[in-house]
Amino acid sequence: LAAGHRVTVLLPDGEYAGEIKSLGALFVLTPMDRRGMNPIRDLSLFRFYKKVFRDLHPDAVVTYTIKPNIYAGRAASRLGIPYAANITGLGSAFAKPGALMTLVTLMYRSSLKRAGRVFFENSVNRQIFIERRIVREEQTVLLGGAGVNTEDFPLQPFSVRDKTDDSRFRFLFIGRVMREKGIDELLRAMRILRDRGVGCVLDIVGITEEDYKAEFAEASAEGWLCDRGFQKDVRPFIAGCDCFVLPSWHEGMANTNLEASSSGRPVITTDIPGCREEVVPGITGWLVPPKDAGALADAMEQAARLDAEKLRAMGREGRRYVTEHFDKRAVVAETVGVINELIKRN
Repeated sequence: LAAGHRVTVLLPDGEYAGEIKSLGALFVLTPMDRRGMNPIRDLSLFRFYKKVFRDLHPDAVVTYTIKPNIYAGRAASRLGIPYAANITGLGSAFAKPGALMTLVTLMYRSSLKRAGRVFFENSVNRQIFIERRIVREEQTVLLGGAGVNTEDFPLQPFSVRDKTDDSRFRFLFIGRVMREKGIDELLRAMRILRDRGVGCVLDIVGITEEDYKAEFAEASAEGWLCDRGFQKDVRPFIAGCDCFVLPSWHEGMANTNLEASSSGRPVITTDIPGCREEVVPGITGWLVPPKDAGALADAMEQAARLDAEKLRAMGREGRRYVTEHFDKRAVVAETVGVINELIKRN
């Protein structure tokens, strides 16, 4: 936009329409079933993208997440428009071999065949796509995730939480409330800590995608869980916590880990691609095996029993680490440079 380009954003949710328009971009509400993966039902999405692209005549198309990557990528390919795709994570489709993995692999292979560039947020996902012959190595670009805006997420003093009446150690989870984000393990880990006599509380911030109403109500009644729901601004919650926890099963590059580290909070997360790159074990946080509530509880207990200065030191190291390796300005500069090259080549 700053360089004088016309930018149009297609999203399946109108929540950000006003903000996008205020920046000077156009907004197009896009009908999309986010969770299902039915090629016949999604044929209408492909047709929608094709019609919009014909009307807009874009110089380049940039896609994010699985359905836009597949259907918008295919539409751009059919119309001869240069396009780049962002693989923000593999999701449940690649969790285990089977019909779904085979289907998604074939669809990705077809839609990305003519992609000018394919961005990846971690090296493991990139290697999987190369080995499964979904993309050619020369198509790929490895980014530092989506990066983190270290000015938007400044170093936060721990004293913020001391103003509350509750002096218990405060853990924070930010993300979609669903099994694949490790919610089941997190709830079990908190119960283990409670049984061990560790005084702590858990804040959960995020949209509920699966039904945890009964579990949350019980935990809230017991006094150790606060369900904060969706929040537009998560920074006050990061400032009010002592340690951030994300026990996810799979990620592209977990932005919430980066935002917490940038704010000076130690991070406990899973030892998986897209999370392990963000933590230096024992220095900025802890890595635990996925789907292991016991190991998660052990790491959380270690955090809760740390003295205040050690906790602050880990937070400062986390801030230094993400500033050095995951600065959003560098990620944006590389992304924009690749898009400009695509346009020039065509």
